[in-house]
Amino acid sequence: MSKRTSHIIVFLAGAAVGASLGILYAPDKGSNTRNKLSFQLDKYRAKLKEMIEQLANEKDAAFSTAKVEGHKVISETKNKAERLLEDVDDLINQIKNKEKTHES
Repeated sequence: MSKRTSHIIVFLAGAAVGASLGILYAPDKGSNTRNKLSFQLDKYRAKLKEMIEQLANEKDAAFSTAKVEGHKVISETKNKAERLLEDVDDLINQIKNKEKTHES
């Protein structure tokens, strides 16, 4: 988990605790206080779920990007190796042709 994400989670947790304490100590009926507290907690729960989904998507995106880059590197390396093999074959053929011309 990145530092930024950790800071956001700590901030949201602090905000939830602060809101809860503020509501609990506010001069209001118990039922109203519980309703307000429940509403705030539902709101924070939704935000946390959204953040978790976002983190999961970022992780998947990073994994996908790494996978694509890995395949790209493998493909490029394979192409270079094939070109080198072709160059080696050409050099071997040139050497064989020169040997044949020198023998004649």
